[in-house]
Parts: sequence; structure tokens; C-alpha cells
Amino acid sequence: MNGYHISVRRQSIVRFGVFVLFCLSLSAVQSRGQSTNEKPNVLFIISDDLTTTAISSYENQACRTPSIDKLVSSGTKYTRAFCQFPVCGPSRASFLFGYYPNATQTYGYVSGREVVGDLRKSWPQLFKDNGYYTARVSKIYHMGSVDIMRGLNGQDDEASWTERYNSAAPEVHAEGESELVQKNPLGLKPVLRSENQNGGNLMNIVKADEGQVHTDAETADKAVELIRKHKNAPFFLAVGFFRPHVPFVAPRKFFVPYPYQQIVLPPRVENDWDDIPDRGINYVTSVNGQMSEEQEKKAIAAYYACVSYMDAQLGKILDALREEGIEDNTIVIFTSDHGYHLGEHRFWMKVGLHDESVRVPLIIKVPGKKPGVCHTLTEMLDIYPTVAELAGLKPSEHLQGKSLVETLDNPDHAVRDAAFSMHYTNAGFSYLYRTEKWAYIQYDEDAGSGMELFDMEYDAKQFNNLAHHPKYQSLVQEFQQKLKIKLKEVRNNDLGINYDL
Repeated sequence: MNGYHISVRRQSIVRFGVFVLFCLSLSAVQSRGQSTNEKPNVLFIISDDLTTTAISSYENQACRTPSIDKLVSSGTKYTRAFCQFPVCGPSRASFLFGYYPNATQTYGYVSGREVVGDLRKSWPQLFKDNGYYTARVSKIYHMGSVDIMRGLNGQDDEASWTERYNSAAPEVHAEGESELVQKNPLGLKPVLRSENQNGGNLMNIVKADEGQVHTDAETADKAVELIRKHKNAPFFLAVGFFRPHVPFVAPRKFFVPYPYQQIVLPPRVENDWDDIPDRGINYVTSVNGQMSEEQEKKAIAAYYACVSYMDAQLGKILDALREEGIEDNTIVIFTSDHGYHLGEHRFWMKVGLHDESVRVPLIIKVPGKKPGVCHTLTEMLDIYPTVAELAGLKPSEHLQGKSLVETLDNPDHAVRDAAFSMHYTNAGFSYLYRTEKWAYIQYDEDAGSGMELFDMEYDAKQFNNLAHHPKYQSLVQEFQQKLKIKLKEVRNNDLGINYDL
């Protein structure tokens, strides 16, 4: 046999060996569960009522959130992200459909589909219609406390999902040490448990005995199950944690690191409310809640315990991505529907337009992107166009958010020069126009019910309202004009709404 034939045979053997190695490698990849799909998976996780002031990788070392912190270390953390409505239902309808609440006039506990109609796709529906398996686990659109307890769908949007799952749990009915720290000045009232007492929306604390069912644990377990089941098909998995929403319910062991006696209350200023319009006083305060300082400390400690419990459930889901070998093909987004007051100005819960209530944590982790910290002003509306672009999908050109994709490579890139939020009650509309340096709040379109102006560079906790200071009148007029332009802009949509009705 001449040298030529020997060379050809050797080349054939080499090619065959390479082919065998490739097959073995592919088999190994599949055995580890790594996805062979070119499309990226999307894992969207939202916590309910989570404020940045209770996350250790943001600005509170007292509350332990190792899972969130780990996600921050590998993703992009947005430090100035704001919701568009500091109430669960309207906020979720806004960012899931991609329109300001003013555009849809969705101010209550609805999904948003009622207004946008079948011609407008929600964020998850866009993925569903492009070949993705889409699933909801627990609260993504609005669910109330009773919906959670009973395992009901709440104000869900069925068209968004391939499948949907609820996570029923006893909630305020869980067995364990319990206490009511709101509207219980003498501490003698028991936890309010019946639905007609609104027990699910008061600051009830339940240190649950071991062995209890908890909604967030149910949610995490189902999310892990779905990740393992659908790891080889592109998925859009939306996971909604209910904690730290009231009632403050978590296993007893999560309360141990937070003895209420060691809680430090937020700083206070004498006559703090004197320069705030009546509409600027939050709907829940230490005053109308009849809370003692001891009860205030207990509420904060319980909130921290619930945050830590939610964080532990988040860790289970993130671990599943790694264990199934699909971490490098999955976009992860973590956020909250709005912020939460924890005694600042003696305010509690949400609804107000101060930073604690409207600012949200936002972390986006994209495979192949370096971790970073982004200080540009962003809105929750920006999540929809961002993830659609990352997945190569084309959403409606009428979406009112802006893509954050460029910030993932350049965290210094500026997306907005201002963030907008608003609120509506029977008393009227309230608006926030938030720049890097200034927070301008206006009650009614003509400012008839008052204004607030805070220098966020020197007064980050918003104690000194400058709206009526002679030195700042030209600035106030400038913000009034900017807000007028913004309101016209956010109503400029293709939804066909008659605003004269």
C-alpha cells in the first residue's frame, strides 16, 4: 500500500474519531440538560411590595438577601428604576402591556386586556406567539390576598400563557405565633383572620410553625419543576413571589436574625408633615395605624424576615438553572411591582410618590454580558422592549418604554432624562416627574391640591419641600411645563381612547 492510501486512511480515521467525539460531547451536553436551542430562555421573577431599602446589595446591610446579591454580582443592577403606578394592579398592567397607566386608563385591579384589546400583545404573549412555552406561576398580573389563599387566578390575562399555576397557602391562617401591629394600640386584639375583616391587607405577623405550606415555597417548587421539564424548549417563565406583601407570614426561623429590639427606626424630623400637602400624607401612617414604636420595629423586623424568606426561594430557582445546565442560555430579570414605606416619615406600605414607594429594584442578567451598575433613570415600561430585543423579537412600535440593551454593554449610557409615575384616587390624580437631581410631585394637573419639590442630591430622604420657596419658583414652573408635555406624550398612543369621556 503506497503512502497516498495510508494518508487517506489516516485522514478517514481522524475524521471518524472527531465525529465520535462530537457525538459524545453532544450526548454529554444533553445529559447535563443543556439546551440546544438558539433562542434564549427568559426567566422573569417579580417580588410583591419589595423596596430597595430592604436589599443588602442596594442600600440596607441589615436585611440579608444573598440570592439577590448573587444575581446582582453577575447581572446589571439598575439603581434608579421607577414603577409607573405604586399599586400592584395598575403597575403590573402597565409594564406587562407596555403602556403608561395614563394611556390605558388602567388604574384599578384589572389585567389591562380590558383596555388594550386583543390587537395588543402583552409581553409574555409576544413570546408565546413566537414559539415560546410561556407559563405563569402565582402572581404576575394582579392577585389579592384572598386570591392567593384560595389559589384563584385573580385579574389574570389568559391569552398570555401556555399554562398557568397558582400557589394556594393558608397565609394569615397559618399556625404559629401571631400578632397584629396595626390599629391595635393596646396590643390586645388578635390577628384578624376572616376575609370580611380585611385580614390579608393589614400588618398581621405570623411566625409560622414548621411544616406549614407557604405560597412562595409552592411557587419556587413549581418553577423548578417547569425549568426541568421545559429546559430543551425555549421558555418564558414568569414567577411571582407574594412576599414581602402583607400579611407578614414566614417560617419562624426566618424571624430569628431580626430581633425587633435591635431594629433602628428611620430618622425623623419634627413637624415633618407641615410642608407636605394633605394628599402627600400616605394612606397608612403610624398615626392612623395607631402604632407604637415597638409595633413599628416589629413591623420592620417581620418585613425583613419575609424578604429573607422570599430570597431563599429565589435561590432555589437560580440554582435550578445552573443544575440543569441552561444558565448560559437564560435571560434573568428580577424586580418588584413598586416600592414600600417602612416608617419613613412615619409612612407605611405603598401608594405615595416618594422614592421609597415608587423606586424598585431591577436586575437584568444576560448570558455573555459583564456585570455592571447602571445609574440611568429607567422605568418598568423599559423591560418589555429590552427583553424583546434581546430575544430578537419585534414588539409593537407603539410601546411606550425604551430599550435598555445598550446599558448592558455600557452602564454609563443614559436612557432617560426623567422618570414618570402617577397615582389616582377619588381625590384626583397625582404625578411624579423624577430627574437625577430633583423629585417634583404635583397633585392635579393644575397643581390645585399642592406640589412637592425635593433636591435629591442633598435631601435624598425628602424632608424639605422646596416647592413654595421663592428661590425655586422658576424651577417649579419649568417642571410644571415639563409635566404638561409628558402627560400629552404618555396619552399619545394608538389605543383609540377618547379622553373626553
